[in-house]
Amino acid sequence: MTDPVLTLTDVSLSLDGNAGRVDILHDISVEVTSGETLGLIGPSGSGKSSLLMLMGGLEQATAGRIIALGERLTDMTEDQLARFRRHNMGVVFQSFHLIPTMTALENVATPLELAGVADAFDRARAELTAVGLQNRLDHYPSQMSGGEQQRVALARASAPRPRILLADEPTGNLDATTGAAIMDLLFDLRDRHGSTLIMVTHAPDLADRCDRVIPLRDGRLSA
Repeated sequence: MTDPVLTLTDVSLSLDGNAGRVDILHDISVEVTSGETLGLIGPSGSGKSSLLMLMGGLEQATAGRIIALGERLTDMTEDQLARFRRHNMGVVFQSFHLIPTMTALENVATPLELAGVADAFDRARAELTAVGLQNRLDHYPSQMSGGEQQRVALARASAPRPRILLADEPTGNLDATTGAAIMDLLFDLRDRHGSTLIMVTHAPDLADRCDRVIPLRDGRLSA
């Protein structure tokens, strides 16, 4: 049996807002195995993105336990979580989150440099070539289409060769044709690096490509 790379046990999330405390997730228990592609689906407001953020250590659980690659995320500080993500996780968002004053090559290479990768620019160039942007290395985000910007974001997420790849509606801001091409690239990156892929999506055709789908409703796992 394949060992789990990610285990959530009785995880809950509550946030304090202007209207008081809001319960986002309730008693979530999930196990994700190595190399699996997992889809998180459900209506808007069901807690899909919040669950993904907890899995990536981008939010801290209010209750419960999260273990990723043998490390307990729920016991880590913000700095420890950032270091863990840098070396083990890649994250792709619906909004591309590129640095506008950096070229495509710099956007991909800079996180690698911060992680101490010696061949950061060579690796960044190879990843951008893998997503078809070998002729756009010196272009800034404002000079690229939405699909091209998301390709840069994919290259940036995959360049550290992460064990876990997280994607939050990665095609949400793209037209259908461009979105389909991006998803093909995402699955190709998963296969090339042997990553475990966890993806939030509203699109049934993308969910159908996952090994397993977990539906959420009102912050709870839905049968």
